[in-house]
Amino acid sequence: MRRMDREALLAFLKAHDHGVQASLHDDGRPQAAVVGLAVTDELELVFDTLGDTRKAANLRQDPRIALVVGWDHETVQLEGVADEPQGEELERVRAAYFRAFPEGGPERAGWPGITWFRVKVRWARYSDFRGAAPVIEVVDLSR
Repeated sequence: MRRMDREALLAFLKAHDHGVQASLHDDGRPQAAVVGLAVTDELELVFDTLGDTRKAANLRQDPRIALVVGWDHETVQLEGVADEPQGEELERVRAAYFRAFPEGGPERAGWPGITWFRVKVRWARYSDFRGAAPVIEVVDLSR
């Protein structure tokens, strides 16, 4: 059985380049979308979107976000807080995104209205359903 700690979580997330993000409209309706994800060594998830999308509006109104990464036997559920970094922080997270998506990522920087969101992960749960009994672990992110 694999022990899911912070380092194993980071490796799992870096091995996946897409996930589903979920946020809330200001009236409480849920919204979800598949996004391309990059992961920094600081366990930040980064995705781009156009500034006039529902997810962008939702996260500007309420920065709480949930994500699911992994589709088959292993998944990670994540909760965190999203922001739109500026200046040097934007350049740092965009560099991570461009490394994850070298074909197309840098070109998208020229799209009118494109923006990048960074998710600071606050909670994570790993699930592995391959064995006779599922392995489900909440990951300690306290350090």
